[in-house]
Amino acid sequence: MNDFILPDIGEGIVECELLKWLVSEGDSVIEDQPIAEVMTDKATVEIPAMHNGIVSKLYYKEGDIAKVHEPLFAMQTFDDESVKATEMTAPQSSVQQIESFILPDIGEGIVECEIMQWLVALGDVVTEDQVVVEVMTDKAVVEIPAKYNGTIVKLHYNKGDIAGVHTPLFDQAIDGTGPQEETDNSVSAPSLSEVSAPVPLVTSMTSHLNNTPAKDKQGEKHEPPIVVSRAIASPAVRRLAKENGISLDDVRASGPKGRVLKQDVRDLLGVINETYQAPVNTQSQPPSLPAPLVSQPPQAGDTVESIKGIRAAMAKKMMASVSTIPHFTVSDELCMDNLIALRNKLKPVFERESVKLSFLPFFIKALSLAMKTFPVLNSRLNEAGTELTYLSAHNIGIAVDSKIGLTVPNIKNVETLSLFDIAEQLNAMIERARVGKLTNAELSNGSISVSNIGAIGGITATPVINKPDVAIVALGKTQKLPRFTENGDVVASNVMMVNWSGDHRVIDGATMVKFNNLWMDYLCHPEKMLVHLR
Repeated sequence: MNDFILPDIGEGIVECELLKWLVSEGDSVIEDQPIAEVMTDKATVEIPAMHNGIVSKLYYKEGDIAKVHEPLFAMQTFDDESVKATEMTAPQSSVQQIESFILPDIGEGIVECEIMQWLVALGDVVTEDQVVVEVMTDKAVVEIPAKYNGTIVKLHYNKGDIAGVHTPLFDQAIDGTGPQEETDNSVSAPSLSEVSAPVPLVTSMTSHLNNTPAKDKQGEKHEPPIVVSRAIASPAVRRLAKENGISLDDVRASGPKGRVLKQDVRDLLGVINETYQAPVNTQSQPPSLPAPLVSQPPQAGDTVESIKGIRAAMAKKMMASVSTIPHFTVSDELCMDNLIALRNKLKPVFERESVKLSFLPFFIKALSLAMKTFPVLNSRLNEAGTELTYLSAHNIGIAVDSKIGLTVPNIKNVETLSLFDIAEQLNAMIERARVGKLTNAELSNGSISVSNIGAIGGITATPVINKPDVAIVALGKTQKLPRFTENGDVVASNVMMVNWSGDHRVIDGATMVKFNNLWMDYLCHPEKMLVHLR
């Protein structure tokens, strides 16, 4: 019997909460099958079995706090004689290989995804590269194909569940596996008449029976998940802080390596209670700590919806933007008369090539031309605010309202593209965004962003910068409004409001206005763009 030793599951984490056992004592398990769900400081993590065998003991109850480097559960592996005799009751002619599909890395920094839709059911026969499931990361919807021909024998998650990277997604009985060779360690199998049905044996069974593996403690080679930079505390401490409306970032840590202990939270609670229960002193300074927030439970008829996937990622990104970037806004009126006339002339030309021509390609190309004169609009400020990197590529992002939430894919190297190239790529990219089929490359390394709120009726806006960009523009709808000419005559003019937000750490107001003036000049007089096109 081998103990599974709970491995290091993140820097600074010394314990975790046992959320759920996925097996019971006496259950047979296969290598990489999830055994338990534990909650760390970062996320819920599934702990897999390291070998094929039978679970003999569970050391914790659900809700207990499990210690790192201590036994989590015990199991008899298939190199134990008792297990070996049990498993070899199958006839040699009916041995079938079952393999778990381990969810691979599906994007940089992505540690989990949501099961959107199973495209197969238990018992279905699939072929190599057939799509088995659609999963949604915080960037896009990804299709997961089968690696082999075979039969689906287990689905480890239900639709809507969160699947962890490097954990089993589904099990497949692989076609074409023949009988195992008899070895000196084998137990003689009964005749076919003594067996009611073939018993599948797990992947790598032969190696477990023929070769005795090294007696490494389970969990020693388990790779820890990625841990984000945040306050270090156990789940119990986090729960105590959450129940009292306290942010762990506000708690002074007294534990080793900056760890927040329960007593640290209680100490802060004591300070808060003393501050807000003490008699009012009109001469003293107002308290600096806010009163703890008490969350109200849902009332009858309320609907609670989880925020996850693209919506959760966008919420975090927008919060990071408004809390770290000092925004300022510049707005102006853009006369669209000449641009409307030019687009009407070019539309038939593009239609002959089956390409739809909107106003966006003009806006995008004009942005690139203006960025050549004002390269600070195409820069990046490091997190410390000490270095500014000027980017060579003009990767211009477009905000798209897709079926999985707001996304901002970008067109790469606009400075090298023609108006036709931009229109063609833009149409294809928007179509992929709306069905959730964008690639990670299309969502990464943008330069500056455009939000076309006017497409659904908005006039003005204060857009939030898509960090780490340094600027974003929101385009309002075009309105026909009366305006004065230079001679004082009143004419009907097509007017659009353009609304800029800039990072005041990088761009000053004068620079933004000069940049906007040049950009609008290209759009008011689009023939001027011909001078700079290559």
